[in-house]
Amino acid sequence: MSTRRLLAAAMAIALALALPAHAEGPGLGRPATPAEIAAWDISIAPDGTGLPPGSGTPQQGAVIFAEKCAGCHGEKGAGKPNDQLVGGIGSLTGDAPVKTVGSFWPYATTLFDYVRRAMPLTASKSLTNDEVYAICGYLLQLNGIISENDTMDAHSLPRVRMPNRDGFVTFSPAK
Repeated sequence: MSTRRLLAAAMAIALALALPAHAEGPGLGRPATPAEIAAWDISIAPDGTGLPPGSGTPQQGAVIFAEKCAGCHGEKGAGKPNDQLVGGIGSLTGDAPVKTVGSFWPYATTLFDYVRRAMPLTASKSLTNDEVYAICGYLLQLNGIISENDTMDAHSLPRVRMPNRDGFVTFSPAK
């Protein structure tokens, strides 16, 4: 038998013997419970499907933002040490695009989804639905997208027309 065939046969035997052990896994962790899965099954669609009850105003959001967000995103979302959240509208086609909530994000519902799921960085998922609506309202108002008197909730947030709504192209591979 040639060396190549001997090596191929040895690899086939080793693979066959390893498959059952690999299928069992290393015995780490455990399956997630339905309650644990439900706690993370909180996606919000661009059309607002999945938005929870609650509401908030830009004025309420200003207080919450100062307490829970400004340490990372600066006063009024101006940035530093982390991302700038305000400004940049109209800059995306220029030489120095500024990607912010107001200039880049296509849907206000995506803002809600991200803030609720990931912020604040040191305590993700700790904000109430009312706090998230209020922070979204504050950021949208700072970007000049809504008025300071608007209230954000499951009905009004999906109706917010973001400046870059049409700036994204949907790609569908040819069939």
